[in-house]
Amino acid sequence: MASALMARTHEQLCAAIAAKRLVSFTLDGRRRVAEPHDYGIIEGVAKLFFFQRGGESRSGRPLGWRWGELSKLSGLQLLETRFTGPRPAPSGRH
Repeated sequence: MASALMARTHEQLCAAIAAKRLVSFTLDGRRRVAEPHDYGIIEGVAKLFFFQRGGESRSGRPLGWRWGELSKLSGLQLLETRFTGPRPAPSGRH
């Protein structure tokens, strides 16, 4: 990702996480609607940890916890709809 685009993505994700706003984006060619819960660098790769609430998925299940590499994410939009906050994660933590 170009540095200006990465900076904008960073700002949007921080704003969405802080305000608990849903986001919409394309990942791996599929449009998704998600609750962004966390993001950062994992083993040198920028990743988003999100709960998918709608859209499409390779697995056929458009709901559930997902990781997405920021370099594969495009068309990020903050939506007006808010989510309530943390959800239980399968591991009990994230």
